[in-house]
Amino acid sequence: MKLFKYIITGVLGMQLLTSCVDYLDKESDTELTLPMVFEDKTRTEGWLANVYSHVPDPYWGYARKLGWDILSDDMTASERWRQWDWKVIPMLLGEWTPSTDWDGNYWSRLPQLIREANIFIENVHPLPDQGISATEVTYMKAEMRFMIAYYYYLLSNTYGPVPFKPNYIAPTDFNLADLMEGQRPYYEVVDWVDKELKEVAEILPAKYTEARKYGRATSIMCLAVRARMLLFAASPLVNGNPDYANHKNKDGENLFSTTADKTKWAYAAQACKELIDAAEAAGHKLYTEKNDDGTIDPFMSYQNLFLTRYDEGNTEILFARPGGSEYGEYEKHATPAASGGSGGLGVTQSLVDAFFMENGLPINDDNSEYVETGYSVSDETRDNTVWDTEVNGGAISKKNTYNMYCHREPRFYITVSYNNSYFTQEKREFNFFNGSADNPHTHDAPQNGYLIRKKISPDLNVKQGTYKYRPGIVYRLGEAYLNYAEALNESDPGNGDILVYLNKIRERAGIRQYTTGATDDNFIHVDLNDQAEMRKLIRAERRVELSCEGIRYDDLRRWKEAENVLNGDFYGMNFSGKDNSSFYVRTPYLKRVYKKAYYWFPIHQSEIDKNDKLVQSPYWN
Repeated sequence: MKLFKYIITGVLGMQLLTSCVDYLDKESDTELTLPMVFEDKTRTEGWLANVYSHVPDPYWGYARKLGWDILSDDMTASERWRQWDWKVIPMLLGEWTPSTDWDGNYWSRLPQLIREANIFIENVHPLPDQGISATEVTYMKAEMRFMIAYYYYLLSNTYGPVPFKPNYIAPTDFNLADLMEGQRPYYEVVDWVDKELKEVAEILPAKYTEARKYGRATSIMCLAVRARMLLFAASPLVNGNPDYANHKNKDGENLFSTTADKTKWAYAAQACKELIDAAEAAGHKLYTEKNDDGTIDPFMSYQNLFLTRYDEGNTEILFARPGGSEYGEYEKHATPAASGGSGGLGVTQSLVDAFFMENGLPINDDNSEYVETGYSVSDETRDNTVWDTEVNGGAISKKNTYNMYCHREPRFYITVSYNNSYFTQEKREFNFFNGSADNPHTHDAPQNGYLIRKKISPDLNVKQGTYKYRPGIVYRLGEAYLNYAEALNESDPGNGDILVYLNKIRERAGIRQYTTGATDDNFIHVDLNDQAEMRKLIRAERRVELSCEGIRYDDLRRWKEAENVLNGDFYGMNFSGKDNSSFYVRTPYLKRVYKKAYYWFPIHQSEIDKNDKLVQSPYWN
């Protein structure tokens, strides 16, 4: 038998897939053969774990390595961090070419992992004397089928059409030319992934009882990936987009749909409902914490949704990253420099403006009671939460807070650290004025007067390197509800389920729900049959509920809104202001550039140079 010379470096998963080692191809100075790997339980499980290694990290991955939150209009990083090789920052400024490197590295890495998964499926077999049963092998093969489908989804979601040969394993003595493939149409990949995920969902369990399998593929994860993919596939970017009418592969095939198909929205809605029904049947539900009177505490619920493990009762999680996430780096960069952090990871002014008021209305509504200027005359407290007293220094917002930040909905306070908000770790208020401890006016300072608070533990201590473990949530039930509401509104306007699932999110958020009846203290009237109005409401809810979770960038892309929203000046408070009058001024801090080409990542020029069967992504030539 030929020696297996493929070297992998990754995760060896014996306990929750968390033990990091270099899994090399050497033992006793001999090269490992495939039988040597698959006759050994430890090596077999190490191979399996390595295939999981590129599941995105929802903390540092979304912020820096993949950059989804920075590329959107949710989060912002100090522009001067580019000197520490933040590759995503030049991309914001329009300094993006087919030769630009990207830390996500999907084009080169994911096909390698797909190949490893195929090899695993072909070679794994029961090892009963070592504790790997035939049933376990069936599950592991299904897991690898899930990972192959998931990685093809990530590739197609990033690049659009990609080379696609499912189940193919190159022979050991291959010629390089044998691997040179051109792209297949976008929907060919989507249709295959859809079918594969449905089949695998019939094999895998909805959940595992063994703690060591936390994060391993389940039927619910299959349905979650499928539902999100089909929502994207129904959207205007890829469903009949005339911009791509002439984008063809080298064989002359159209690589994108040239005719809009409304049935794709109905199919996406069906997939979302199948996910919801299966998830709820398996015990998943929105995460809530209750007050003594049994009502939902919206502040503690939304805060701890991102800090609470599945085994602690957070069954809203549908898909968690196996192993750990780099939340320490995330929290460090959201902590002021004087407090041991790097202090420049913030949120945009447009996100601040997107949150609703306490009464559930957007700030631009005539009845919202929003006041932008001036300052509060007393501490603000609320009677539906313990968050103010247990976490936030005794108040929702402190006296002398800029009115822009007063009487906003609970999710705002959990997501944004603003000037004069409470800094839990040091039991004081933030001071972002120029020259203060929290703004040394360097690259390690909030460039627009805000830091990210969402997914930050109140128990962290950066100076001591103390970080509390929390799950890396890739998919959650709250997103599934909003996906379903959107797909229904596009396929079946007026369907009553639209409000049912939109209101589930608003109920947990602690703001007035929508009704087709009259507006009162508990409800806001909407016209359910007005598709355009409902589309606006659903998108507004997605913006705040799912902010800083790696979803907004794809939303702007699939709606074909990115070239409008992500172009031009981005605003915040005045980084150079030293007092109230000079700091609280809407001030541009970054000029973004977003070209039509940016909807898809370019294929790196080095790949184009190697493979003459490839065509560059649209508008990149």
